[in-house]
Amino acid sequence: MLRRTLLLAAAALTLAACGQGAEKASDGTGPLVVGATAVPHAEILEFLKPTLEAAGTPIEIRVFNDYVQPNTQLVEGGLDVNYFQTKPYLDEFNAARSATLVTVAGVHVEPLGAYSRKFKTLAELPNGADVALPNDASNTGRSLLLLQTAGLITLRDGQNPLQTVRDVTGNPKAVRFREIEAATLPRVLDQVDLAVINTNYALDAGLKPRTDALALEGGDSPYVNYLVSRTDNQSDPRVQALATALRSQAVKDFIAGKYDGAVVPAT
Repeated sequence: MLRRTLLLAAAALTLAACGQGAEKASDGTGPLVVGATAVPHAEILEFLKPTLEAAGTPIEIRVFNDYVQPNTQLVEGGLDVNYFQTKPYLDEFNAARSATLVTVAGVHVEPLGAYSRKFKTLAELPNGADVALPNDASNTGRSLLLLQTAGLITLRDGQNPLQTVRDVTGNPKAVRFREIEAATLPRVLDQVDLAVINTNYALDAGLKPRTDALALEGGDSPYVNYLVSRTDNQSDPRVQALATALRSQAVKDFIAGKYDGAVVPAT
């Protein structure tokens, strides 16, 4: 009986703690709590923070080093919004978790790049080269499309962004694919022949997409990074104020000046 009482008490405390965390992020009285990955998302938010606070919309920025927790915590109420992901990734998350997160504003594009420490061109890749890809479905497909555009492989469907390595129909160099968590890819770059890396992680690792990438998406990439919210707070004036600020000319100028083409404002 004592053990059961203690377990019930612990459960109650856990639920209370979770409720307090959700209330802090969404009660509308404190700062807007924004989840973001470090580069460039958190840097852009830090640039905006003084302006937003002066206009009456203070924000609290929580930095994540993965792509799962920012959405999980947004669903659970620990965040008000997040800013790190593309629409295909969001669609994949919603489908997998039966979630209903929604896009609020498209902010920028981070052209995906393929990098190597060992070779200077894709033509130098040897037969049987190890090629590392991000392991989430939307970025795996996106990576394969990039490699197809670069002439390294051909795919069953030349346009489908959710293809897998099983859809590779042409592989003249017989490259071997390794699917790895996106955040880990810069750390394994020395261990593989080629790695396709999201720009936020590439920048965070000191890579320069315009000069270091052996293949890079163009500025017309459809993979826009969005500010994302729940359906219950997408019309919150604080959320809309942040969306407007992220789409402002000031942010476009900041992106253009800081990232030298590695990050491109959305049209």
